[in-house]
Amino acid sequence: MTETIIFMGTPDFSVPILKRLHDEYQVAMVISQPDKPVGRKRVLTSPPVAETAKALNIPLFQPERIRDEAALEKIAEIKPDLIITAAYGQILPKALLDIPPLGAINVHASLLPKHRGGAPIHRAIMEGDTETGVTIMYMAEGLDSGNIISSRRTPIEDQDDTGILHDRLSAIGGDLLMDTLPDIFSEQNNSIPQDSELVTVSPNISKADEKIDWTRDAREVFNHIRGLSPWPGAYTEIEDKRLKIYEVKISESTPKEMNYIPGTIVDTTPEGITIVCGDGGTIEAITVQIAGKKRTTAIEFATGRQVVGTVLGQVE
Repeated sequence: MTETIIFMGTPDFSVPILKRLHDEYQVAMVISQPDKPVGRKRVLTSPPVAETAKALNIPLFQPERIRDEAALEKIAEIKPDLIITAAYGQILPKALLDIPPLGAINVHASLLPKHRGGAPIHRAIMEGDTETGVTIMYMAEGLDSGNIISSRRTPIEDQDDTGILHDRLSAIGGDLLMDTLPDIFSEQNNSIPQDSELVTVSPNISKADEKIDWTRDAREVFNHIRGLSPWPGAYTEIEDKRLKIYEVKISESTPKEMNYIPGTIVDTTPEGITIVCGDGGTIEAITVQIAGKKRTTAIEFATGRQVVGTVLGQVE
């Protein structure tokens, strides 16, 4: 028996998963979000999964609204045995979930029930988690609320940022899906309900989330910055301009004075600039980008500027 599979996904995270799936099982259709204008010139651009579908010659469907009757009818015509989603970006209606006889499953980048929602990778780092992982779950009408089929863990190290962890979890997701599908197709798999008392929600990153609060402890600031690196980037203000900080580390140095205002640049080192936080601890910014300029090292940024003593985050 050859199973008919529809894959639904949109961003880069989903691409390795789609490739692994298609190599093994031959995907009948890919569903992705519509093309959107990108950049200053507003060039109409396909999402990464759509581009991958085209490259693999898989039939592609990009409905504006997945719940529209015409979209549901088109999907039903394929007669899928199973629908697999990974970061698709729209809530799937019950009418769609009921189409495949084997159900619809989702590859989610967290250890559910923790970090339901659209930004589980960012927020796992931002909240100081020491581990995360991937969960494969049956889809239900609620937000990431279906029964758990399988999961796989990975530690979060200090050198991890969202970009590094994103790529690792995507690879884990592809491996876990390949290991899980045989039991789903043979209908031998088990699943367990999520523990409602352990649920946390990780909504998409807002503009307000991007601003650095220097009054927080150094470890919290460190987690916040790397949780938003390389996208969308955590920012502060200097010279009445936004300064994004990307690469960062916990500094070993402690200011000689203890009365610095949080956000004060207290030193420069061969690697970066040292900034004091609310608990008196410091972080070291390694790569930065001021508004209107290219990303650079913090040392290059500091060259020609009297940065020591400057208080970041103050707008005149």
